[in-house]
Amino acid sequence: MKQYVVDAFTDKVFGGNPAAVCILDGWIDEPLMMSITVENNLSETAFAVKEGDKYHLRWFTPGGEIDLCGHATLACACVLMNHYEKDAREVTFTTRSGDLKVVKKGRLYEMEFPAYELAAVPVTDAMEKALGARPLEAYSARDLLCVFDDEEHIKNMSPDIEQIKGLDGLLLHVTAPGSGADCVSRSFGPKLNIPEDPVCGSGHCHIVPYWSNRLGKRELKAYQASKRGGTLYCRYEGGKVFMAGEAALYSVAELYV
Repeated sequence: MKQYVVDAFTDKVFGGNPAAVCILDGWIDEPLMMSITVENNLSETAFAVKEGDKYHLRWFTPGGEIDLCGHATLACACVLMNHYEKDAREVTFTTRSGDLKVVKKGRLYEMEFPAYELAAVPVTDAMEKALGARPLEAYSARDLLCVFDDEEHIKNMSPDIEQIKGLDGLLLHVTAPGSGADCVSRSFGPKLNIPEDPVCGSGHCHIVPYWSNRLGKRELKAYQASKRGGTLYCRYEGGKVFMAGEAALYSVAELYV
């Protein structure tokens, strides 16, 4: 079985967010997919099987299967368009979150994702204790989104990962206005055995609608301020989040399983 590792949302290796990608002739059993994911020890491993003119795509974290993942979708599209469907300029994935389309635009891969509908929730002492600073606002959808007023809070934050497990939401995202981008953010997923997700695509299905509405802008440049760092070029339109980024192939391997 061939496996690719792609760094997504970056133009060079060792940046962005690494995802493993396995393009299969047919589905292998779920325990084996989980074993491969745990062995990789990356935030996501993607498995895809061609079905008609689409690819059925599934994402696994070391903590289990999830319903939406941006960087592994971008990574999978990069692998397919460069190694399997070399003449293709778009690919459609069938997923647990519906059909997702990725279009290649020059060096960028643009993904069309559903936007999460955010509901304002009270800022709590538990949030402050987990993050080491009190958010100005908080919102809930699949994940919890905490908003700050200074990007330095985001860049310098050293959250208590164990305390984050006690907060609502599958993942936790922190965000603030940016100086070199419209917004900066970081994403934490200890419930999925991911202390910090270096660049979280699905997290921007929360982050982009918030900043689009707050700034009155449909097009946003977003920066994820993890140690690896990553840039997303986003558009919020018709209840959808369009996210584009570059990708860099790190490795190709043969799995003996």
